[in-house]
Amino acid sequence: MATEARDPIPPFPAGFLWGVSTSAHQIEGAADLRTPSVWDTFTAGPGRVKDGSTAAVACDHYHRYREDVALLAGLGVDAYRFSVSWPRVLADGGLGFYDRLVDELCAAGIRPVPTLFHWDLPAGLDWLERDTAARFAEHVSVVAGRLGDRVDKWITLNEPAEHTLLGHALGVHAPGRQLLFDALPVAHHQLLAHGLAVRALRAAGAADIGIANSHGPTWPASKEQADVEAADLYDLLLNRLFADPLLLGAYPDGLGELMPGDVPADLKIISEPLDWYGVNYYAPARVGAPQGTETSFGGVRMPAELPFSLREIEGVPTTAFGWPVVPEGLTELLTGFHDRYGDRLPPVVVTENGCSYDGLDDQARITYLDGHLRALHRAVEAGVDVRGYFVWSLLDNFEWAEGYTQRFGLVHVDPETQERTPKASYTWFADMLGQQRL
Repeated sequence: MATEARDPIPPFPAGFLWGVSTSAHQIEGAADLRTPSVWDTFTAGPGRVKDGSTAAVACDHYHRYREDVALLAGLGVDAYRFSVSWPRVLADGGLGFYDRLVDELCAAGIRPVPTLFHWDLPAGLDWLERDTAARFAEHVSVVAGRLGDRVDKWITLNEPAEHTLLGHALGVHAPGRQLLFDALPVAHHQLLAHGLAVRALRAAGAADIGIANSHGPTWPASKEQADVEAADLYDLLLNRLFADPLLLGAYPDGLGELMPGDVPADLKIISEPLDWYGVNYYAPARVGAPQGTETSFGGVRMPAELPFSLREIEGVPTTAFGWPVVPEGLTELLTGFHDRYGDRLPPVVVTENGCSYDGLDDQARITYLDGHLRALHRAVEAGVDVRGYFVWSLLDNFEWAEGYTQRFGLVHVDPETQERTPKASYTWFADMLGQQRL
């Protein structure tokens, strides 16, 4: 697995945080040692996961966490972003696993960065209900009270946009609802949960709090007015709907009128000041006027009644998932956020960036990561205050509705034997980190 020779990536600022990310449901397994989640219910239905698999065992990280922390240490990362399973915390002794994991990370000199919600909502709870936000704040208080003596960097939510769109609007993720625009209350209640979580963390003494929001540039399919308007709407729903309330304290373009409850009061909670803003970036979207039902980003079928359609981005390579590889989109996104939000934008951390490719000699993944790190550096040179970068993901894992058919890991995991095998990208990333620290 020889790695191709490349010019060194330019050095990032001193103190830059390097890490990798995972999520509980995708790697932990040990489903019998936690309460059920909406994903357990969803995957029990026929035809919902591409290969018919579930996350009952996943990567068996629950039992193999010491082996995985050793892989993190071998990689040389500063930090490990993982998620705390709310359903596991509800089970007797469930927090004990995270005690052991955090202790193992600290002993290895790796900073634990927990995400407090990464889509695995406990079965019986519902983001359409306002009370779920309050229940989440209670969960956050319990976790912070147990781990806060060793954890000093926190993430409230992961990708509320995808959880709203894929899980509640289109129904291809758990809980499998197809509400289209009637899913907007789900977005509002997640954002409210975030704000309440920030308050709960502050009350517990936390002082380094962020969120992991997914964002990407939106490009109109043409200069035609219909395509421009469709792209603007898509940008509104996928970017501004989840950034403006946090950073500006207001919903964009009248969307607040569509949200439930006392929206002005809720926005004061939602816009609690953040210490940093997490960005998950994978690709831009090329959007045009409706063209009927068609395959879109990630193979999701988009209903014909949506007022936009996603189009192919010509002339760029794609990952094994079919996602376009456009590193310059990361530069455009971050500089655009810097221009749009100005001093309301706190320091940025790229909390996810990665790609799916097969094989151990994954030169295409190395090319992807190399290109995106150079694009990130250009954003730093343009004045964006970027403080860290996390690769998605450490391990090949249960990739939601794709099951085990998509491999995002720096480390291959055989789903039958659980054997871990570092890929060429693992070695490349470790070498790159070594060069950054010279």
